Amino acid sequence: MGQSFLPHIGGLILGVSVMLTGHAHADGLKDEIAPTGKLRVAIGISAAGGAYWSTKTENGYAGVPVDLGKALADQLGLPVEYVIYSNSGQITDAAAKHEWDVSFLPEDPERTKKIAFGPIYEVSEATYIVKAGSTIKDFASLDQPGVKVVAVDNTTTMRGAMAHLKNAKVTGYQTFDEIFSLLKNGEIDAFALSRDQLNALAKKIPGTRVLDETFKQTVTAVAVPLNHPLSLEYASKFMAEAKTSGLLRKAFDNNGLKDTPLRAK
Repeated sequence: MGQSFLPHIGGLILGVSVMLTGHAHADGLKDEIAPTGKLRVAIGISAAGGAYWSTKTENGYAGVPVDLGKALADQLGLPVEYVIYSNSGQITDAAAKHEWDVSFLPEDPERTKKIAFGPIYEVSEATYIVKAGSTIKDFASLDQPGVKVVAVDNTTTMRGAMAHLKNAKVTGYQTFDEIFSLLKNGEIDAFALSRDQLNALAKKIPGTRVLDETFKQTVTAVAVPLNHPLSLEYASKFMAEAKTSGLLRKAFDNNGLKDTPLRAK
């Protein structure tokens, strides 16, 4: 009887050990991913729309990152708190200051030095929109001395434009809204951004034109601060499930992106 009883004791101890390990992992995850007791989701605010940008509404905020951040917080059983920034560069720099826990933003090699990225959920083409009445027709006529090109400061698109243009000057501005006014008033020659966002912008400023060529592809992905392995693992799994469950498609559709394909990796 004593010998037959030992395997049952061993199994019980193993089961308790696995259960305790699971609880420890869950507690460790929440300590890492939400040290304040809330899931702080960093979002960039502008009127641009798209898979990265969010907007201010009467009831709070709207956007793909808003929907995804809320769903991730709900899955964790935590309240969500949106931390607001003017652009993705500010979000990147704030990671080391422990101001946010998770974000959804464009990825590039420079940015991976400061934050860790999970699965890509959108791929877009970056190009330029030129002011109303401009004689610029293509990249060759754009890349000339004296041509004023702008981009949102310290972003993937700005770094891409600076690498692409050899003669035209690229200047960064903190907010999309500031650039919108400059373009509308004809104070700049061109604005670098993703094609989908520029096509929407062209409808708001008559006479502007989006160039046909593409100077780079921009990828958008879930992100967490560096050295947060449990957070990255959980957020990556969440994004994989969001695609298969239809949650990601719904977030796109709810935010004016019904024609935008999902290209998660």
